[in-house]
Amino acid sequence: MKTTKNSLTREDISEEAKWDLNGLYLQESLWHEDFKKLESDLTGYESFKGTLASSATNIKACLEFDIDISRRIEKLYTYAHLRNDEDKTHSQNQSNFEKIVHLNTLAAQTNSFISSELTSISEDQMNHFLENAELSFYKIHLERVLRYRKHTLSEKEEKLLASASKIAKTARDAFEMLDNADLKLGTVIDENENEVAITQGNFQSIMQNYDRRIRKEAFETFYSAYSDHQYTYASLLSSNIKKDIFYAREKNYSSVREKALFSENIPIEVYDNLIAAVHDNMAPLHKYFLLRKKILKLDQIHIYDMNVPLVKNIHWQVGYNDSVTKILDSLKILGSDYTQELRKGLTKDRWVDRYESKGKRSGAYSSGCYDSNPFILMNYQEDNINSMYTLAHEAGHSMHSFLSKKKQPYLYADYTIFVAEVASTFNETLLTKYLFSQDIDKSMKIYLTCREIDNLRGTLYRQTMFAEFEHLIYATAESDQPMTLDVFKEIYKKLLEKYFGKDTILDDCLSLECFRIPHFYFSFYVYKYATGISAAYALAEMVSKGGTTELNDYLNFLKGGGSKYPIDLLKGAGVDMTSSVPVSNVLEKFSSLVNQLEDLTN
Repeated sequence: MKTTKNSLTREDISEEAKWDLNGLYLQESLWHEDFKKLESDLTGYESFKGTLASSATNIKACLEFDIDISRRIEKLYTYAHLRNDEDKTHSQNQSNFEKIVHLNTLAAQTNSFISSELTSISEDQMNHFLENAELSFYKIHLERVLRYRKHTLSEKEEKLLASASKIAKTARDAFEMLDNADLKLGTVIDENENEVAITQGNFQSIMQNYDRRIRKEAFETFYSAYSDHQYTYASLLSSNIKKDIFYAREKNYSSVREKALFSENIPIEVYDNLIAAVHDNMAPLHKYFLLRKKILKLDQIHIYDMNVPLVKNIHWQVGYNDSVTKILDSLKILGSDYTQELRKGLTKDRWVDRYESKGKRSGAYSSGCYDSNPFILMNYQEDNINSMYTLAHEAGHSMHSFLSKKKQPYLYADYTIFVAEVASTFNETLLTKYLFSQDIDKSMKIYLTCREIDNLRGTLYRQTMFAEFEHLIYATAESDQPMTLDVFKEIYKKLLEKYFGKDTILDDCLSLECFRIPHFYFSFYVYKYATGISAAYALAEMVSKGGTTELNDYLNFLKGGGSKYPIDLLKGAGVDMTSSVPVSNVLEKFSSLVNQLEDLTN
């Protein structure tokens, strides 16, 4: 019996397959020089303390200084966190990352007086200041700060909370180290009698293996690792929830959810309407599970049967460069400027760190700062079409950043996560349309139909289930009930039963799934995937069927950055997310796809 290597090391990866961070810093010593200079410059905040209420000129000078510090911190932070994610076991990278996190905490502590002083200025006086031409550029920014009047504490209290921010990350940091570096996920014997190490990166690929024995054993082995550490995971998640509740209560919010949605000015109804709409449309989801059971000819259907392709004669082997070509072809409707910039980024300019390696952070993301290219972390798997979709998804984020930064000044370039997931999912939607447009046979149609169903299932239904889980665990904790391992598992099990229905066998270990979701350490984030895909489908339909006006509206949305609140940016592009229409329409789309799959397989 052969034993495969656990994973490649960083040195095994070619340079062209790694992101190029030279645009940030040519060498680490330059990073340290900037770090020391910034550390010294933080003392400059002292000259502004106690002066903001005296004049618009003082407010402007303070904001300019603060913005400069923020911009420099972001550059330092981006470089350090990207290097740290290359290899979570690299001690020097860990050290640099911890240094910039500490400096960021120090900066937040030092500038905490700004919001307190601004919100302490009387409304009449502040309105007078806002009429001054000196503050015209900062008016939107200041209005956003002033929204927090009732949630801003005294200078001393704000400073204290800012000082605790580093400690507040402890649970999340511990989760990431356990999940990415220390957790041993075991091995499985593949169809060629090779022992394959299970990793966070290849687990989903294994779940698509046609051999049910392999899927079942990998699934059970994978979750046995979580079972071995289940009390630790429960403790970490509980600690993170306690931290969030503490900050929400100290800041005068009625709940953590209210605090999370307030920052983007998202009405609570958007969250509740999403869950209600999905609850009303469970029947098509349960029908799909029964259809999958029938097609796979199974007596029982388990969770480890949910991702295997429904046709056996299609084998995906799509290299990174082939994926880039397909993605660019699918996005031609967005114009040559968009696709040419993206081509450069994904290839020549090396935005992407492509492949899994030992110690590398799992999953995928797009990151960067105002003074850098956008960067994409991937753990690309050539035998998994999901990798191509993930690349298209993260490319959507990156081009959103690129266009926003190109159009907007630093202060208004950052878009919120609510709209970020629109841009990324929009790209996935166009990729699906492109693949369906090719000359494909019936088997391929079945495969792609199932792929789109699974994409909607994973992004709309699954993320809504996660969102409901978050709402329930925070509501439980906010009622001062202890969040034990059994409480987490019981809440999650009931949701699994609701979303998967009575005909799906739910293995006991699946209740541990709630402990492996990193997004739960970023409270009330996941619902944005579901709202995002709803808006993305609506926009993709408009752009595909529309003309120059619809295209320009969408591109202007991407270029809008953070110049408006996300709900308003989407309205400008033609989608009203305060309405239930976008979510209802995409749920109808899901139902029609299930019917289409039924017709194809009959």
